[in-house]
Formats: sequence, structure tokens, C-alpha cells
Amino acid sequence: MQFKPFEPNIEVSGHAAYAIVAGFGIVKILAKSHLRHAGLPEVLDKNNWYSQEKWLLAFESASRIGGDNTLFRIGLQIPQHATFPDWMKTIEDAVRSIDIAYHMNHRKNNKIMFNPDTGRMTEGIGHYGYTKIEGQNLIISVCNNPYPCSFDRGIITAMAQKFQPDATVIHDDSKPCRKKGGESCTYIISWQENNIKKTEPRIPHLQDNKPK
Repeated sequence: MQFKPFEPNIEVSGHAAYAIVAGFGIVKILAKSHLRHAGLPEVLDKNNWYSQEKWLLAFESASRIGGDNTLFRIGLQIPQHATFPDWMKTIEDAVRSIDIAYHMNHRKNNKIMFNPDTGRMTEGIGHYGYTKIEGQNLIISVCNNPYPCSFDRGIITAMAQKFQPDATVIHDDSKPCRKKGGESCTYIISWQENNIKKTEPRIPHLQDNKPK
């Protein structure tokens, strides 16, 4: 289910939290109102850590006003602000790294939830799944975490298109969905052969963000 933390005492890095501001583009006042509503400071310190519970409340507030397009835009911003591994060279690397980056940008009881030296990952926030389909340009990602469905689709799209600009990310509607009370969402990532190029994903214009 969206917007509900799995455990207490989880925090989000200021770098990742700033994506909610960047997702609103030039309309920063809207981002500030959602942060204020959640009990977060209007000006985020990227070197600080913030309550995941409050950050999820800010997402819920943004969702009520801007809907799925807003959440998708915020997700697109995550790779530009959050900490990610530096070993990515392919689309497979990029999608596989999301779960690692996810844990690198959260901490539990004041300890970052992924240790790059040992490879140890602390549980408590769920995961971004990765299954490569052999012989096909196809990855299945089952995401069971407290973040909203469209936000995750934005993150996966941004990461996939870093190395394959034609990559598409589709929500598998035949599977459970957190928007409908499910515990996870499933995304299908596909791309064409031999079209490798590092690029930035298209970010929708602000008018795309208007409620329908």
C-alpha cells in the first residue's frame, strides 16, 4: 500500500528528498506547500536526513493535488539527485542498481541501509526487484515498497533511458497494484537492440501535470 512506512525510525537522505522540489520545476511554491503540509522544512538541506513518514505524507499531498503525473515527474528526478552506484554501464546495470541506491539513500536507526564495502543490505523498506528475461530485451521489476506506483515508474524510466533512450516502462495491470491496496506493483521494461546511448529521460511539461 502506498504512503505507509513499513517500519518506524526510517529516514531519507536530503539529496533524495530534494527530488520532490525538483519535480515541480519552476513552480517551487507548490513543492513547499506539500513539504509544509507534511511537517517538513520548506528549504531542504541536502546533507540532512528526514523522516520517511513525513516524506511519504508529502507524496500523498502531492498526489491529491497533482495526481500520477506529478508523482511520475518526481520519480524522474530521483537519479539526478540521489546517490547511485558508479559501476553502471548498461540498462541491466542501471535497473539492477535501483534497489542498491534505494537503500543507500535511506537509513534505519541512524545507519545507512546499504554498506558498499560488505554488500550488506538492511531490511525494513522493501525492494525494487530485478529479473532479466533470458534471450530478450526484457526486465521485470516487482516493487514492494511504501512509495507510490507512478513515482516508481518514473525512477525506473529515468534509469532505463540513461542507456537505452527508446526503453519503455509499462505497469503490468494484470498484477496487484499499490494504488488499489496491493503490496507491490510490477513493471515491464523493454527496449530495442543495439541502441545504447546515455541520455536523460524526457520530463513532461508543467501543463502535463494539470489534474484531469
